[in-house]
Amino acid sequence: MQRRILTVVIAVIILAVIIFSGTSFYLDLLWFKELQAESVFWTQFLARWGLRLAAWLLMFSFIFVNLLITRRQVLSFPNLALRDQFIASGYMRLLTPRRLTVFFLIISAVLSWMFSGFAAGYWMELLRLVHAVPFNVSDPIFGADVSFYVFRLPFYRFIYAFLMLSLILPLILVGLIYLILNPPLQRGYSRLSLLPGPALSHIAALLAGIFALKAWDYRLQQLELVLSDRGIVFGAGYTDIFANLRVLVVLMILAAVIAVLFVANIFLRRPRLLLYGFLALVGVSLLGGALLPAAIQSFVVEPREFALEREYLQHNINFTRRAYGLDNFKTRNYPAREELAWEDLLENPGTINNVRLWDYRPLRDTLNELQAIRLYYRFHDVDIDRYTVDGQYRQVMLAARELDKERLARQAQTWVNLHLQYTHGYGLTMSPVNEVSPEGLPRYFIRDIPPTTVEGLSLEQPSIYFGELTDDYVIVKTNTPEFHYATAGNDNEFTEYDGEGGIPLNSFLRRLLFALKFGEYRIAVSGELTSESRVLFDRDISTRVRKLAPFLRYDNDPYLVIDEGRLFWIQDAYTTTDRYPYATPYGNYNYIRNSIKAVIDAYHGTVDYYIVDPDDPLAATYSRIFPDLFKPFEEMPSGLVQHLRYPEDLFNIQARVTTLYHVTDPSVFYAREDLWAIPNETYEDREQPMEPYYTILQLPGYAEPELVLILPFTPDKRNNMIAWMVARCDQPNYGQVELFLFPKERVVLGPKQVENRIDQSTEISSQFTLWSQAGSRVIRGNLLVLPINDSLLYVEPIFLRAEGGGLPELARVIVVFQETVVMEETLDQALVRIFGAREDLPPAGPEEEPPLLPEEPIGENLAGLIRRAQAVYDEALQRQREGDWAGYGSKIAELEQILEKLAQLVAED
Repeated sequence: MQRRILTVVIAVIILAVIIFSGTSFYLDLLWFKELQAESVFWTQFLARWGLRLAAWLLMFSFIFVNLLITRRQVLSFPNLALRDQFIASGYMRLLTPRRLTVFFLIISAVLSWMFSGFAAGYWMELLRLVHAVPFNVSDPIFGADVSFYVFRLPFYRFIYAFLMLSLILPLILVGLIYLILNPPLQRGYSRLSLLPGPALSHIAALLAGIFALKAWDYRLQQLELVLSDRGIVFGAGYTDIFANLRVLVVLMILAAVIAVLFVANIFLRRPRLLLYGFLALVGVSLLGGALLPAAIQSFVVEPREFALEREYLQHNINFTRRAYGLDNFKTRNYPAREELAWEDLLENPGTINNVRLWDYRPLRDTLNELQAIRLYYRFHDVDIDRYTVDGQYRQVMLAARELDKERLARQAQTWVNLHLQYTHGYGLTMSPVNEVSPEGLPRYFIRDIPPTTVEGLSLEQPSIYFGELTDDYVIVKTNTPEFHYATAGNDNEFTEYDGEGGIPLNSFLRRLLFALKFGEYRIAVSGELTSESRVLFDRDISTRVRKLAPFLRYDNDPYLVIDEGRLFWIQDAYTTTDRYPYATPYGNYNYIRNSIKAVIDAYHGTVDYYIVDPDDPLAATYSRIFPDLFKPFEEMPSGLVQHLRYPEDLFNIQARVTTLYHVTDPSVFYAREDLWAIPNETYEDREQPMEPYYTILQLPGYAEPELVLILPFTPDKRNNMIAWMVARCDQPNYGQVELFLFPKERVVLGPKQVENRIDQSTEISSQFTLWSQAGSRVIRGNLLVLPINDSLLYVEPIFLRAEGGGLPELARVIVVFQETVVMEETLDQALVRIFGAREDLPPAGPEEEPPLLPEEPIGENLAGLIRRAQAVYDEALQRQREGDWAGYGSKIAELEQILEKLAQLVAED
């Protein structure tokens, strides 16, 4: 009875595994077909399971054959004492040739299935080996193309591990069989020495195979020296070449000799030869593998380290710069003049008119307060881009208004609401980076629900079914109307999805399978679903691209783009490897290229991969593997091409590598004489590493303003600025990176020094203190370093937020040039104060004019009261200087009233 119950339980478990595995397989296939990537699915599936089954069959065959070789020994049962026990217990009658063969078959199948499973994880290594594209760069030690290390060596390592496991498993099994069946131990003899000849020959053959494989392993270790991390830098050093390499050659020869001796011993029967060979291998491995390299490093290399390592330092410098793309950087000098006049500002309107005053973090909080419109909408991120608005090239900030279902009232979080009715986000906001309303709030090019846009911009399809917060499934085209947006009063606008995304629920079987997948029985039984209904799942863009192309790395900041009235997400993808010779790793890879851009339609959910760098061998290899997945860059719509950005993650990595590898002279590199660092800046009230920032600049030597990504450098452990790095984003110069070097003979103010000067300004510090006493929290935004006509201008926006929360408002702008530090309500006023008033039109943005879009009514708010307090405070100081003590007292009393209003406002917030 118990046996039957156990059989039923096992059968149910097996059936459940088959059902759930089959469900996942079928629905994933439908998902890939929806994205017109069925070939990608089958390529991955066949490669993974083909390799898995091939490895299983090979291991199974090898184990089974080795067990069959022992069958005669088992059936003869030479261990008489154990044989008598088997006869007494009745087990001996089970030892028939047929039953023993079946038993060996089962053992071989089970063990090989268990131990060969890891092979499936090497499916991409197999495909890359078959479709490899050469790098046309040879390593400096062995002369092998880099593609050997990137594509071939990883798969060779898999083959070695698989074959070694395939030899060790049968060795353990047949060794146990022979030792158990061997007669009892006799005085003066080992059990092994009493094994019959065929058994010894069998074991010797397996050991010969193991040592032959070990010889190959030593050869692979020789080649892997160019990936060594033991020396002064990454890659083979002097000790690796003149000690470790030679030791590995000796070990390879010894292992091969021992393999031959094992084969010869089948006929010679001289086990001492094997013992001597094995001891020699162990001795060389211990002495040569550890002591000799350590001795050479200590007594030969370290006394003359630079002289002996110079060649290998140069290899590391060259290959690291090539692996991270630093060898394509352009370098030029930047004088950082100490003179800058109003005329210089007028010559750079593209720069001054696009100074990014809004910081993305306060702006996101402000948008969530003013533009979320409803509680269940949320702005997850703010992206920076550029658009031509009213004929002007403008830098803007965009944020998608996505649906956050966790913010729905608990009573409203029903299955129908969560998966049938609330299906998508709606619209976005777009704000110019340099414009502020009188209340310290952003102005808009696009705002509200339904979207209101300025002339020249259109948004015809604002629905966001695929985004950064769409991490659940929804079912569209049901009998339940989809919530679109709320209108005036208590009315709502509804819609029905008319896109290309989703898998049709056109049969009960599909409904049942999706019910199993999501663990939701309502999908199978709900009367709200029809044969036209479609399921949209894996909708968040991060999951979507990683499921479609898991072999790529992805940037952490996908960004939203408007093209022809529709919304698209652009996701930067990277090709990486950790097998690039001599290149110093950053994290867990030592080669990276942003060769691929993925474009996701926010409404239809389609995903298109474009190869923007066809010269990248990794991207070319992936294109050979998946020819239907990747498209040439020329096929990307021109409206999307205009919005491509140099990715910030790649820029950060390259910047950190540049801090050391901008140096190409091995002597300077070795001495660390010119080590750079990423400077710190103050955000809010804490220090943090400075972030790269997008801005529109008219770069020195170029005629037109363009979107760039920029970051300054300082010398290591010093605060003055030594260089800045800029990546160009606009076509046809996209991807070009330049390093501007500052003079070393004088000090150029770095971000930390500028922050210190701001802190030392009595005018600014007293104002910060006044705001703090009034219950406001001062938020210091990103410090911007702007190159203008061979000089540098520093700009830092100041935001205010009530201590109890509320809207962050842009209250002041700080501008620093040389010794002058000023803070004013607008950038225009600050520039005029530094460089003197002119009759010319101020360059920093538009004149006072009505907002671009009608502003929301805002009463007397925090920013307005603070401005009044500042004005009254300034008047009080003026009366004090004039000796008008009555006027001074009057102004102080007025200031007290304003502070009381501020306190009330903070308390209300």
